[in-house]
Amino acid sequence: MTQIILLDGGMGQELVRRSGQPPTPLWSTQVMVDHPGMVAAVHADYRAAGATVHSANTYALHRDRLAGTALDGQLETLITAAVQEAQGTGRVAGTIGPLVASYRPDVHPAHGIAVPLYAEVAGLLAPQVDLIICETVASLAHARAVLEGALPTGKPVWLSVTLDDEDGSRLRSGEAVGDVLALAKDAGALLANCSAPEAMAAAMDIFAQGDLPFGAYANGFTQITKDFLQDKPTVDALHSRRDLGPDAYAGFAMGWIAQGATIVGGCCEVGPVHIARLAQAIRDAGHEVI
Repeated sequence: MTQIILLDGGMGQELVRRSGQPPTPLWSTQVMVDHPGMVAAVHADYRAAGATVHSANTYALHRDRLAGTALDGQLETLITAAVQEAQGTGRVAGTIGPLVASYRPDVHPAHGIAVPLYAEVAGLLAPQVDLIICETVASLAHARAVLEGALPTGKPVWLSVTLDDEDGSRLRSGEAVGDVLALAKDAGALLANCSAPEAMAAAMDIFAQGDLPFGAYANGFTQITKDFLQDKPTVDALHSRRDLGPDAYAGFAMGWIAQGATIVGGCCEVGPVHIARLAQAIRDAGHEVI
């Protein structure tokens, strides 16, 4: 029997469905203003599904994302609101997404600019959460900057990289996943997220060569290929897969567990029904969800 930490699933796409509003660069943040309690309801559904770690809706909360909008200057208030909506039974993870844009290592700010921005968010999260997950890390430069910003808080910090959907041994930057191992030595866990489930197995084999607990939480998007990224898309241009129901997703995740993963969950387009099925699969295999 292995003890498995079960993360929740995606938040943003669930909010799009429940709000009935089209996604915008600020949709997951604006929902907390326009529909108080909706984020908490999503968390409650994941809690009922069996998730034990709940990721606060803070992924997109950066000053650069809020600048020039009606929410400019409300970073602290929004972070607190997101954490409060995640509270309940279970551990709360403060999430830190990329600066500027997801999947775009080419536009990530220089180290000296990025570190204080990540540090500010981490410092606001740390007193309110149980751990911090640095998510969708697309390059080694991104990894260095976000870890330098988050680790001084003293909270457990998990680093989660996003993979080339066509080659899970590489980051979206094209750099080798194996090069993350040394950078992440002071992290509490090493994960892969927001990539095709088919890409995760290669990364799990690489993570297993290190000393950290590891795992994965994949997305349910059609493949985010290099050609697709050349058009500089936003998430509203992505489409959900029709071949990744709860059983199929649980099958992938149980494969990662067989490779040694002890932290699994879901990312975009992986919802409460997927997490409930995965929780059952973990128990059916004789493991314990913690």
